[in-house]
Amino acid sequence: MLEELRIRDLGVITDATLPLGPGLSVVTGETGAGKTMVVTAVGLLLGARSDAGAVRSGAKSATAEAVLKLDAGHPAVVRALEAGAEAEEFDGGAELILARRLGADGRSRAFLGGRAAPVGVLAEIGETLVVVHGQTDQIRLKGAAAQRGALDKFAGESLAGPLSAYQELYSHWKASQAELDSLRSAARDRLREAESLQTALAEIDEVDPQPGEDGQLKAEAVKLANVEELRIAASTAHQALIAEDFGEAGDATTLVDAAKRTLEQVAEHDAELGSAAARLAEVGFLLNDIATDLASYQAGLDTEGPERLAEIEDRRGALAKLVRKYAPTIDEVLEWAEKARARHDELQDDSSRIESLDAEVARAEADLTKQAAAISKIRAKAAKDLSARVSAELKALAMADATLVINHEQTGHLGPHGADDIAFLLQPHSGAPARPLGRGASGGELSRVMLAIEVVLAAVDPVPTFVFDEVDAGVGGRAAVEIGRRLAMLARHVQVLVVTHLPQVAAFADQHITVTKTSVRGADGGTATGFTSSDVRLLDGTERVRELARMLAGQEDSESARAHAQELLDDAKLLPQRG
Repeated sequence: MLEELRIRDLGVITDATLPLGPGLSVVTGETGAGKTMVVTAVGLLLGARSDAGAVRSGAKSATAEAVLKLDAGHPAVVRALEAGAEAEEFDGGAELILARRLGADGRSRAFLGGRAAPVGVLAEIGETLVVVHGQTDQIRLKGAAAQRGALDKFAGESLAGPLSAYQELYSHWKASQAELDSLRSAARDRLREAESLQTALAEIDEVDPQPGEDGQLKAEAVKLANVEELRIAASTAHQALIAEDFGEAGDATTLVDAAKRTLEQVAEHDAELGSAAARLAEVGFLLNDIATDLASYQAGLDTEGPERLAEIEDRRGALAKLVRKYAPTIDEVLEWAEKARARHDELQDDSSRIESLDAEVARAEADLTKQAAAISKIRAKAAKDLSARVSAELKALAMADATLVINHEQTGHLGPHGADDIAFLLQPHSGAPARPLGRGASGGELSRVMLAIEVVLAAVDPVPTFVFDEVDAGVGGRAAVEIGRRLAMLARHVQVLVVTHLPQVAAFADQHITVTKTSVRGADGGTATGFTSSDVRLLDGTERVRELARMLAGQEDSESARAHAQELLDDAKLLPQRG
């Protein structure tokens, strides 16, 4: 809620602080004292268009600042933190400061939580915090979506469940419809894609590359290109291992065998030499194995001639063509082919998918139509009830012949919220055409209409703070008392701030604030060179009686006026409990 409102150099208000609290706060004062500047200040904090003419004469700028106490998870706090604002925490809640500075040159700056912010962000946050009804015609329910939303909240749980189920099915229906439209519109492109993939896969399948084949063939080609050198090296090594005529010293196996036998002859005298002899025996076995492998290697080289090398180069050429077209390596070509095959299968399945989606969309649409009809029936009942309750409130607010007409039409067009058009209309009297809210009604009448609606909706669709200006314009007597009573009823659910000139309304206040005007004449004794300023004060019990007496008879010192004022206060304590 709004905890405090500070105003400086706005209109005739030089410097004022309005301490606000829960319940109903009223602002009173003489005509021209600057009461409406309170509403103007709130409007500026909600992102309203600035007017340099509102800056007090002689001042460089005007400022409006509000201190708000909100739940830590309130959307306004979340949005403010997203915008970089700072919010002070307290007892599980958050304190947020909104400010607006308006220069005499027409320039305007907005501040949120101590940080500069775009005016648009103030407007976003303000929509969740404060609703103003009055001279500025800021109607919370002016849009069709807002009116439908208010009706749906009024309908309560009877509509919430069916509407939630409808919206879930609607999302599925729209997604299926979008996929179906995409498949149909892209059918030609998808056919071309399928043909291109089929050609590529046929080319790859014809070559039939194997994982790692390009590397293996490269190694084999290098081997065959150097086959003579490899043969000579293998033959020489083989001879060195086992050839009897290798030289005077003999081949390697002969020498190792001789060393082994020599050591074996003395092994019984020293275990260390016996161990060396055993290891030489192992070396001998190893040399024989290597010699056998080299003999096999030579035999293999003799079978791999130029024909095999030519065959390998042809194969490598076929693989290189695939690499140039599809991927840097054969392994990556195979990966690409696997994905392409899956995509090709998906594209080939288009026709069956289209048929399946077509049936699915038709079923969902039929179900949605049934659900929309059920939702429409619930809304029709709720609209009738809401219309009757608001119209009853209007009768008590000096609009006895007025009726709130809720126009409910089934469009047949399925939308995210059903298939209904909802419009709130005001019929000023029997026989007159019903017109949209805000058209054909004075500021005071419109405020009373909105008060009636807000009173009925307060329990199901609350906004933390409501501001009413001119809500009591053109009424008096019993109607004024009823306006005050309904404002007090609304204040049970939300914070309400009212600018009023009627004592019957002011008597219901939980906090009574008065704006007093002071005129100072100039040095020449006239007003042309003087100035006017206003002071804002929160009244205590005795001061309230004096202010109500002034509002009643213009004679705050009159005993009879004070008695009447006290009577109003006493009655106001009881009236909200009735009806």
